[in-house]
Amino acid sequence: MAARSVAQAIFGGKQVDPKEQVKQWRLKIRGEMRALQRQCDTIEREEKKIKAEIKKAWKENQPAAAKMLAKEVIRSQKARERILLGKANMNSMDMQLNGQLALMRAVGSMEKSAELMALMNNAVKLQEVSQTVRELSKEMEKAGIIEECINESLESMEPEDLEAESENEVQRVLAELGVGQLDAAPHAPSAKVGQVAQPVEEVSNEEPLESESDTADMEARIAALRAA
Repeated sequence: MAARSVAQAIFGGKQVDPKEQVKQWRLKIRGEMRALQRQCDTIEREEKKIKAEIKKAWKENQPAAAKMLAKEVIRSQKARERILLGKANMNSMDMQLNGQLALMRAVGSMEKSAELMALMNNAVKLQEVSQTVRELSKEMEKAGIIEECINESLESMEPEDLEAESENEVQRVLAELGVGQLDAAPHAPSAKVGQVAQPVEEVSNEEPLESESDTADMEARIAALRAA
């Protein structure tokens, strides 16, 4: 779509000054950035509580519960990474729109931007963004500076559950908290000269199976931490 002049920029059936419209877009984008930061802060607070529960579970000799909680930490870390990436995209969009303002001051019209299109496409896929961003994409599409975005949530790219999470990731979380070393089997004592070494009982590295009630209790504790 060709660049539109001031008289051609129509939003919701009304003729709007594109400069004013871009300023409004930037205000909404900055508001979305603040909202994403609040989400990130909330997730971080929850993560600290869960880490404290991991240490408590390990101290109480509940390694399976600790690992379940470690998976929750992995989930929250991935969510924070997505949000921070989304916030960075928003900041880049704001800069791109500032460039559009400079262009309008010079030539009086907006131009289609491939970079802005790519940034918006990534933004609308992020499950944590608000409906405001998706509405912005429609407005920019009407203005002719981007094409229609592919509204496919990144949530579909994440696993349905954390059963497939790498054991290495779980162990990384436990190691960062200074736990996770109870699995190591003790070494067999060496026999003195002239003595026959006594057989050492085999130490199982398998974790005790938790009952369904234990799992339900842990899930309830996680839910309580999120609600706190």
